[in-house]
Amino acid sequence: MSEQIILTTGVYDLIKDHLRRKKTTAEEEKVLLAQLRNAKQVLRRDLPKDIVTINCEVKIKDSSHPQEQKFTIVSDDKAKVKKGKYSVLSDIVLAIVGNKEGEVIDWPFKEGDRKIEILSVEHIN
Repeated sequence: MSEQIILTTGVYDLIKDHLRRKKTTAEEEKVLLAQLRNAKQVLRRDLPKDIVTINCEVKIKDSSHPQEQKFTIVSDDKAKVKKGKYSVLSDIVLAIVGNKEGEVIDWPFKEGDRKIEILSVEHIN
């Protein structure tokens, strides 16, 4: 996991609000708060192309699944998991948002710790 995640100001604020509303486990909250404290905030246009953010398609390898997963990260109101559109505030996205392609993240999911490898990141629009 990188020492510093890179987030747009909008995504940073969404995560901060999500934490304020106590929508995460205590373990996730601890990790997210530490990440937010060290996060680099940038404008959307200045976000590197290999960073996971809203409106991008990612391919990951999850230690709990034998196959690679591919999905699009969208705003909370546009999420449709059956169509492969995950909310930026969903557990899996909170684990990888702000990280870059090629990184492996250890994350404390509700079901237990898992490793997520970010295989590819493609920005949409």
